Amino acid sequence: MGLLALLWGASFVAVRVALDEIGPLTSVAHRVFWAMLVLWAAVLLIRLPLPREPRIWGAFLVMGLLNNVIPFSLMAWGQLHIPSGLTSILNAATAIFGVLAAAVFLADERITPRKALGVCLGFAGVTTAIGLENLKNFDIGSLAQLAVLGGAMSYAMAGVWARKHFSGQPPQLAAAGMLTGATLIMLPLAWVVEGPLTLDLAPATIAAIAYYAVPATALAYLLYYRVLGMAGSSNLMLVTLLVAPVAILLGAWLRDETLRPAAYSGFALLALGLLVLDGRIWRLVKLWGTQGKRTS
Repeated sequence: MGLLALLWGASFVAVRVALDEIGPLTSVAHRVFWAMLVLWAAVLLIRLPLPREPRIWGAFLVMGLLNNVIPFSLMAWGQLHIPSGLTSILNAATAIFGVLAAAVFLADERITPRKALGVCLGFAGVTTAIGLENLKNFDIGSLAQLAVLGGAMSYAMAGVWARKHFSGQPPQLAAAGMLTGATLIMLPLAWVVEGPLTLDLAPATIAAIAYYAVPATALAYLLYYRVLGMAGSSNLMLVTLLVAPVAILLGAWLRDETLRPAAYSGFALLALGLLVLDGRIWRLVKLWGTQGKRTS
């Protein structure tokens, strides 16, 4: 979990370094293309059988749109106007949106009092991090923050789509197929909007692309599924809390980024909401309450 948080946290700063030279769509096209090649190499290495049904490949295309094209593009554009650390804080709202999306679209999920409290705390944290004054005095920075939240919503919808369409698929194959769908969308889109992809770039840009495409995307997906199998989805959600501090510290160290105090307050509320959703705090409160009654 710590390694996964380090990989994802550093990716926010790496993306920002690449954006100094290339456009946001081009940065995403590089990310999904190189990650796709690495993951297909892994699929071939372990000799996984390829699906033959067109329905599965269509599901890969939609998943690539929801889990890569939309969130990667919105967040990359957002990072042109807000610090990497703030982007990572708003990205943590993915778990909050995920609870709501699951309750709406999945029959076996429902909003319990604990989940409702966690969602409310999470939204309070997001609102605090953005700052109501920024929504009142709407500017490009406010729009960038809303774009990042749009990316978090897309991640949440991707989780629902995966639950509905990817049951039984090997995770390595699902990740490779998803990135293939994203590549089929992003390569022509980036070419039309920002021009053809090139590797005639500064060394720092090449290094940034190599990092966020291979370790922070391809290898992180493989690690994600391993952690999911070992620790479960509840523990995996806590990785989100570790990602933001990594991005904040690296952004301050490598990019001289600073955040408003409200961003840290918002992150604290959002973290509390995620911990409530995780259930451990809720169980501790109930345990203390039970012990208190026994004592009295």
